[in-house]
Amino acid sequence: MADAQYDLVVIGGGPGGYVSAIRGAQLGMSVAVVEREHLGGICLNWGCIPTKALLRSSEIKHLIDHAEEFGLSVSDVSFDVKKIVKRSRKIAKQLNQGVGYLLKKNNVDVIDGEGSLSGPGKLIVTADGGSISELSAKHIILATGARARSLPGLEPDGNFVWTYKEAMMPDIMPSSLLVIGSGAIGIEFASFYSDLGADVTIVEVMDRILPAEDEEISDLAQKALEKQGMTIHTGASVSELSEGSTDVTVTVAMPSGRSHKIKVDRVILAVGITGNVEDIGLEHTQVVVDEGHIVINEWMETNEPGIYAIGDLSGPPWLAHKASHEGVICVERIAGIKTHPLNKSLIPGCTYSRPQIASVGMTENKARHAGYEVKVGRFPFIGNGKAIALGDSEGMIKTVFDAKTGELLGAHMIGAEVTELIQGYTVGKTLETTEAELIQSIFPHPTLSEMMHEAVLDAHGRAIHF
Repeated sequence: MADAQYDLVVIGGGPGGYVSAIRGAQLGMSVAVVEREHLGGICLNWGCIPTKALLRSSEIKHLIDHAEEFGLSVSDVSFDVKKIVKRSRKIAKQLNQGVGYLLKKNNVDVIDGEGSLSGPGKLIVTADGGSISELSAKHIILATGARARSLPGLEPDGNFVWTYKEAMMPDIMPSSLLVIGSGAIGIEFASFYSDLGADVTIVEVMDRILPAEDEEISDLAQKALEKQGMTIHTGASVSELSEGSTDVTVTVAMPSGRSHKIKVDRVILAVGITGNVEDIGLEHTQVVVDEGHIVINEWMETNEPGIYAIGDLSGPPWLAHKASHEGVICVERIAGIKTHPLNKSLIPGCTYSRPQIASVGMTENKARHAGYEVKVGRFPFIGNGKAIALGDSEGMIKTVFDAKTGELLGAHMIGAEVTELIQGYTVGKTLETTEAELIQSIFPHPTLSEMMHEAVLDAHGRAIHF
């Protein structure tokens, strides 16, 4: 492609980048996306979507293992991990092509290559070490995403020590596995491999797993995972690992001060991510980088006029839906449309393990520490007819309200399909719903969503079914 000028150029075609581009085109801008690898970014190609495909396979395997509980007889059950991975990759490819179609439909130019800022309103696109073109744009959105963080002495080698990429395309089905880190990524992989029969150990440096979640939910999650056979060490860290010819010996520093050696087939490193801030020409700008992420204001503007940053590149929470929402806000602000800054308290978080975990807003402890007088409601899955009928009656829904105003401050869930249920509370918070509207809402029966109603009622001493 020859040198070209656009109203908007987006560097990165992930869930933040491609959504920004489409919204810009909808608003009448001439738009280009520069993408060095795969449209859809990490989320679509190596994260959100393909991992859910993997988890679906392990979920079905779990259900088959318990078929007799449902009056079914199944024998000679086996699985082929290569076919499981193949299905996952096929789904990722399908969606990758779908993003390409959407961009084409909206007349967005897609330029294959690496984009690097070369001056105010200018960037150079290169591929295979050579320059393809120079683009000019009044507005440039950086959406280059992030990559897995590593730890000194525990660097992933793609062989015995995996990042999420190797864990999604395993060369073997490990019989034993150690996961370092218990955020959403670590817990999801632990769940996938455990349900396929691996002996899984989790090491978490914090005093509880899923440390971003409400303490009660974290505790219930740990009990559920340990009941499934996982070994979990909290307040612990991996101090050393030694690779053998077929396995890895890991030294875990325990809270007691003693060390514990564990021999496993593979290790998954899931200790967070760091922004892709390198080699994008930031040295030619006033853009500020802090701890691996670009500093922005509430409108996604950097310190350099005309340059914006969104998604994982601009810091937590590292979620695809946060990136997409930031992209829309950013572009609409550029177009002069009245919009609102992103309210991070309205961003739901989901972990697609077994059991699932989902939340939005403040935890109970954070609400109390913020000075709120709170009312807390809880409702267990065992009190719900649909959950019992599904054969999945372990879990809980928890609500946190401002006792003075009735504002829903937070909602926290663990159990079957809670990653779908959480959106009900998210809409409620966005609409600034109080307990009055939620109590008066009619929930269909029999559904899991009835527990959402009961958890609200319980906060006000009115629970019916528990």
